[in-house]
Amino acid sequence: MANASVLGLFRDVDSAVAGADKVVEAGFPDFEVLSGSPYPEGTFGEQPTKHKLFIFPLFGALCGFTVGMLLTAGTQVAFPLVTGGKPILSLPPMAIITYEGTMLGAVLFTIVGIIFESRLPRPKLGLYDARITEGLIGLFVTADEKQIGKAEQALQDANALEVKSSLKAGA
Repeated sequence: MANASVLGLFRDVDSAVAGADKVVEAGFPDFEVLSGSPYPEGTFGEQPTKHKLFIFPLFGALCGFTVGMLLTAGTQVAFPLVTGGKPILSLPPMAIITYEGTMLGAVLFTIVGIIFESRLPRPKLGLYDARITEGLIGLFVTADEKQIGKAEQALQDANALEVKSSLKAGA
């Protein structure tokens, strides 16, 4: 089944909350709130967003640590220079390079994680209305094509200013 989407526009927070309640009552608990103003999470009764951003820096730090250790140990073993009877693998210089590699890996993977968790790039935006940046609040519902009429009706029952559907827009 293909997914379709509906966007309902509301003038203020109270009407958007009423619209969110209607959407949840209609059986669509997962919806997105589009707004040009920041609102605290959960204001509209939406599900808390789950992210996995913390995994990216941990994995990056592990990769950076591994590369740093292999680079320093591999270099010292490949070109053994015994100086005054000291050991070939010298830990203080290895620790510095390994630390820097760990931090570099964590930072680079964090940047990749932010891009990934932000769902960028997004070549096809789907339904959107420019009036959202002017102060309107949008409720965005994605569902099966067969059930999208129920979501449209819920938004209209909540007195949305306008209801747009991806089926009607041909998107």
